[in-house]
Amino acid sequence: MTGEVIKSLIVPAHPHPVLCPEKNEGWQRVRDAYDGARKQIEESDADLIIVYSTLWPSVIGHQIQADPNPEWVMVDADFHDLGSIHYSLKIDTEFAEAWNQANIKRGLESRTVAYHGFPVDVGSVVALELLNPNNRIPAVICSTNVYSNRAETTVLAKACMDVVKAQGKKVVAVSVMSLSNRMFTEPIEPHEDRIHSLKDDEWNRKILEFLSEGRLEDVGQLSRTIHDQIRVKKVVAFKPMWWLSAMNDNRNDLTGQVLAYEPIHGAGAAVVVLDPESNGTGDKEYDEDDVEFYGGDRNVLESDLEENGTVNSGPALYDPVEGANAVNTSKAPKPVGAYPHARREGDLIYLSGVGPRQPGDNSIPGGPIKDSNGNPLNYDIKAQTRAVVDNIARILEEAGSSLEKVIDVTSFLVDMDRDFSGYNEVWAETLGKVGPTRTTLAIRALPTPIAVEMKVIAKV
Repeated sequence: MTGEVIKSLIVPAHPHPVLCPEKNEGWQRVRDAYDGARKQIEESDADLIIVYSTLWPSVIGHQIQADPNPEWVMVDADFHDLGSIHYSLKIDTEFAEAWNQANIKRGLESRTVAYHGFPVDVGSVVALELLNPNNRIPAVICSTNVYSNRAETTVLAKACMDVVKAQGKKVVAVSVMSLSNRMFTEPIEPHEDRIHSLKDDEWNRKILEFLSEGRLEDVGQLSRTIHDQIRVKKVVAFKPMWWLSAMNDNRNDLTGQVLAYEPIHGAGAAVVVLDPESNGTGDKEYDEDDVEFYGGDRNVLESDLEENGTVNSGPALYDPVEGANAVNTSKAPKPVGAYPHARREGDLIYLSGVGPRQPGDNSIPGGPIKDSNGNPLNYDIKAQTRAVVDNIARILEEAGSSLEKVIDVTSFLVDMDRDFSGYNEVWAETLGKVGPTRTTLAIRALPTPIAVEMKVIAKV
């Protein structure tokens, strides 16, 4: 029994092609392109649609929809004036559960969601409404982890393909995403719609040029450059490209077809179909690490591992201290002393200092700041800061709280001049959106070879 991806799609998430395509010629062309993609699916022998949506963000790991029949009424938060979409979906729960287990087996944080009333995101609703009306083919939906790097996203796809092959599925892989994502912040008349930024439009067209040539992996490689230059920094928008490329064995010789490219409220909306038949252009040019299991940032795993597979990180580690009001979790790194991960007092949670080290292997995303001999190393402060926030989220989840309830943070940087800018950028993308008070201090060193640590107070 064998399984395979028989078709891959990139589709936009906006509800306009469902609710009001007639109001703008471009929106109608997107709707027509969706219809064309639907016909291609119907004419294939696909027996499963797999949706990876940027409109379903998750903070800790990945979530997979496993309710056999999610049913509700979706109203887009940004475009509620357009109306509502009633959805009733058919989910392949057996595949969803198997994918979840395959994720865990490959070292990922993963869980299924299977309770009535859990809201399905607008992107998944729009995609399945237009590509799979009447639930002719079962579907499965996966979230996008907002902190995952390319290694984690690649392993997610490999875990998915483990199940595709084991169950012998013929699948359509669907990435729900915008290209550029700078939308108008004020209401516009439908006839006024256009791509918000000329530079975004230029990058959109370059992406589509590559995709029309079947160069999916090249788009994945280019995504970091694009992210640095587009007007709205939203790297999550390109994670579906990473996922889709890994689902297709990171190939650059697919057969691509761009069915539509239009603005929807200023953002770049495209419908693209990629078939596995080779276009004959030659071998792939995959220059990422071919990671099979996820265990932290790959630069760390390459650069500073001891023979036992853990990073040489200085002091011994302790099991977290138990006791009244203590909050501890195996999903956070072990302490370097006798203290708990957090304490709960009344309606407040006080976290011990949280660094970027990873639970299990003690690795440091972005790399340690020095080697075992004390020699300085080049490290990535952004990766370290993201990992700190991720660890904070894990501890808060264990305590019954979340990042959204953080009220005060004290941050410690060992190199303020070098690292403040990168740390501050990640802060703006994560905790900065929550709005806690913050104090940032320059210190001489931390107990392990890390560059950043945070002390957090949150509400329950």
